Amino acid sequence: MVTRIPWFERKFVYPNPTGFYAETIERLRGTPARLEDRLQTLPADVLLRRDGDKWSIQEHAGHLVSLEALVQGRLADYAAGLATLRAADVTNRATHDANWSALSLDVVLTAFREARGGTVRTLDALEPDAFDQVARHPRLDMPMRLVDMLEFQAHHDDFHLATISALIRAFAPAHV
Repeated sequence: MVTRIPWFERKFVYPNPTGFYAETIERLRGTPARLEDRLQTLPADVLLRRDGDKWSIQEHAGHLVSLEALVQGRLADYAAGLATLRAADVTNRATHDANWSALSLDVVLTAFREARGGTVRTLDALEPDAFDQVARHPRLDMPMRLVDMLEFQAHHDDFHLATISALIRAFAPAHV
């Protein structure tokens, strides 16, 4: 069996042309709907169940909300022409402090839809040449065009959606 590679151990290569930006924006635009589709029929006990000390399904969803501020901040970094993007908090303090498990699923999903909607509106307003802007990603220590950073974010979304799907298979196989 192939083991999934943990997020912080992944390496990324971006050979795609900048002209792929429109498709990448569509992936980002679609994440709230994909998340809602996966979670809306799950009972609360499944949404909130943890596998040991790892996040619950709802906490994974909340993490996507928490991280959207970083994405929007990085968009501002590109707009300002900064050489290096702001760093992520690898301890995920915002996710832990938000206590996503204490909120209703509707609140979590609405928060993500609204936050991601703001990101996508910003992206939709950019001129195509903006997606060629380059800044250094601090953790990966590599240059990233804006289109690459968006692809990285889409991979991050997919990583958490895949983790959620694995938790659903483990905790509620009837909902797969």
